[in-house]
Amino acid sequence: MARRRTLRPEEEELWQAVARTAQPMHPSRVRSQTPKLDLPPALSHQPETITPAPAFGRFRIGEKVRHAPQHDILPPLRDQLATAPLRMDAKNFARMSRGKLSPEARIDLHGMTLSEAHPELIRFILNAHADGMRLVLVITGKGSRRTEDHGPIPQRQGVLRHQVPHWLRMPPLGPAVLQVAAAHLKHGGEGAYYVYLRRHR
Repeated sequence: MARRRTLRPEEEELWQAVARTAQPMHPSRVRSQTPKLDLPPALSHQPETITPAPAFGRFRIGEKVRHAPQHDILPPLRDQLATAPLRMDAKNFARMSRGKLSPEARIDLHGMTLSEAHPELIRFILNAHADGMRLVLVITGKGSRRTEDHGPIPQRQGVLRHQVPHWLRMPPLGPAVLQVAAAHLKHGGEGAYYVYLRRHR
């Protein structure tokens, strides 16, 4: 470690010249170096400091949180599907949502890993589309039951159930799929999807 030394007079003079041109980054934090003077009361008045309001509500140690933590930055899957634009015939969509249309084929991905389920889904959808089918059922299951996750990056229950709709919108399946909707209770409810395919050309 280098030993400190006192500045020579010419170095001290140079340092003072540089210091006079420096601008403080945080002027409010710089303490005044000027000595205090005994001024008359009329001249010694200081402007009142305004304390900004706290950005958050006051909190005392031991107090319970007033609202549940909100970590989920995505809307629930049911809401995402419900707000998706309607691309198929509205009358058929209403019949499908009520479970009045019977799927022509189904695949059960329940229990598979993501790496196992993805190629199986691709094979099933493309074959069904090539065979001229219009409505198929994809069963994913609801996911294993576990305690609610409040971590900084919470994991959703039923990873496969949340991943399948994304796969159905992406190539190579996207061009073959017209509509995706949650299945009626008699066809699996939240653990399955109706996949309405485009007409094969």
